[in-house]
Amino acid sequence: MSSEKKHVFIIGSKGIPAQYGGFETFVEKLTEYQKDESIQYYVACMNAKRKRFKHNGAKCFNVTVPDVGPAKAVYYDIAALKWCIGYIKAHNIQDAVIYVLACRIGPFIGHFKKQMDKLGAHLYVNPDGHEWLRAKWNGLIKKYWKISEKLMVKHAELLICDSMNIEKYIQEEYKQYTPNTTFIAYGADITKSKLRDDDQKLVDWYKKFNVKPKEFYLVVGRFVPENNYETMVREFMNSDTDKDFVLITNVEQNKFYEELREKTGFEKDKRIKFVGTVYDQELLKKIREDAYGYFHGHEVGGTNPSLLEALGSTQLNLLLDVGFNREVAEDGAMFWSKDNGSLSSIISSADQMTVEQLNQFEEKAKKCIIERYTWENIRDKYERVFLISE
Repeated sequence: MSSEKKHVFIIGSKGIPAQYGGFETFVEKLTEYQKDESIQYYVACMNAKRKRFKHNGAKCFNVTVPDVGPAKAVYYDIAALKWCIGYIKAHNIQDAVIYVLACRIGPFIGHFKKQMDKLGAHLYVNPDGHEWLRAKWNGLIKKYWKISEKLMVKHAELLICDSMNIEKYIQEEYKQYTPNTTFIAYGADITKSKLRDDDQKLVDWYKKFNVKPKEFYLVVGRFVPENNYETMVREFMNSDTDKDFVLITNVEQNKFYEELREKTGFEKDKRIKFVGTVYDQELLKKIREDAYGYFHGHEVGGTNPSLLEALGSTQLNLLLDVGFNREVAEDGAMFWSKDNGSLSSIISSADQMTVEQLNQFEEKAKKCIIERYTWENIRDKYERVFLISE
């Protein structure tokens, strides 16, 4: 095969075109914004409708994965990695990079790393956030994630961290391996939604949920305990705001949803509205723009995609005060703690803000995105990193 191209294989996202999710959006944007045509991307796609196809110039390949519960993601990564190694060998590709998103296959990576070394292929890893801290896992699975993370760090030639906090953690926690790390953030854009205020799609959505522009607080994200939905719901219920709280999230077949309902009785508060998911990206962006404020309760992970998207679109952002969120938003947001009364008091302050104060927060938030988190900036850094192994 021609050595003119740099071959980069990306595994660990569910695939592209992206529907929803951080890694999926990252791969979508990395390939969409590609500038250096000497790079050829290959992207693993889980249970895609086609065996092989092209998207944004990337060669996408399907990996069929059976429903094996929590082990599904591990199965997927291993199957995708096997495919990549087989493809590199069959096509005699020199100096390939296999970029693994997240640390799910640590106990198996040593075996595959030997095969990669024989082929002269490089293993790059994105360690993601602290998967082993997520509340949804039981003790045994948490232990697996921690061991897996350790082994991925041990065998990776380069760890690309999307948060300076995560990079610092990797360096300190695994100093015995002297990990080679670099920091490249996640990206976002500040372009306005293409939808007009009177677009029928938007009007119908507002009507369906009885919501009005600039009269609601918003949250978008996975419905899991570590994103602090309980604190946000409880504090909102305790506030005297006359605005709504719109939650764009999937709660179907979710035990946590029932537990939260029993604990808080949120269904009795007409301001709280679970509206399901919104997959139309232009509609979602417009809803973010129309929100009075955005709540962000994530405390596990790196540079969170939904946070960047909110900072790029929503005028006022109210964030849980943890290192990741401070690192990203700096003085472009308001911060709350999990202490009783913290968020409800900030909601009260937010409701009283002048137009000038709201505009100042918006300007500072957008400045953060423009200076550090544009997709063009992220793309340039990734392309340099991928080409440097030559």
